[in-house]
Amino acid sequence: MTTPHRLLALATATLLLAGLPAVPALADDPPGSTSSASPPPEIDANSPELMLPDGATLAPAKILDIKQVVEEQGGEQRREDTNVDVTFALQAEVLFPKDSAKLSSAATARIAAIAVEINKQGSSKVRVFGFTDNLGTYEHGMKLSKQRADAVQQELAKNLDPGTTFDIRGYSEDYPIADNRTEEGRTKNRRVEISFPRTTGG
Repeated sequence: MTTPHRLLALATATLLLAGLPAVPALADDPPGSTSSASPPPEIDANSPELMLPDGATLAPAKILDIKQVVEEQGGEQRREDTNVDVTFALQAEVLFPKDSAKLSSAATARIAAIAVEINKQGSSKVRVFGFTDNLGTYEHGMKLSKQRADAVQQELAKNLDPGTTFDIRGYSEDYPIADNRTEEGRTKNRRVEISFPRTTGG
């Protein structure tokens, strides 16, 4: 039976009013993340339909990413779509044995499915980032997270165009997405993320 999915978040914004602070980039976005370069919509600041209070003015319009996140029940795989890129996060437990960088037999099918999506988008640049929880030393986490990212990249490359370029990094316990004080949180933090530009809008 197909594992059910649930929609976790969908957010959109089109303009900021004067006096409201701009939204900063998230501090836990890994280096190499992209942001939208789309032009903002043109807005007539003098339009009476805006109904601004006396003395108020509009700040420059700004487009923020539309983000959609879908996670398998249990969190084994998570997909995040924005208007500029796609990111898959796979929990380490579904890819590797404990404290290992050797791919499990179940991992190859999941990685191959992600390769299909990369090919569908026509992306030629792919980022593969590995992460661990905060157990063990930071140095061991750096080594293991990089080895796991390398293993996923090598399997991914079997199904992609030979001209595809990769950015492969290990981040140890940096950039957690959940609370490392609980086992549930540590499980989510032990992951490999595969991200690539959205080029076809598919």
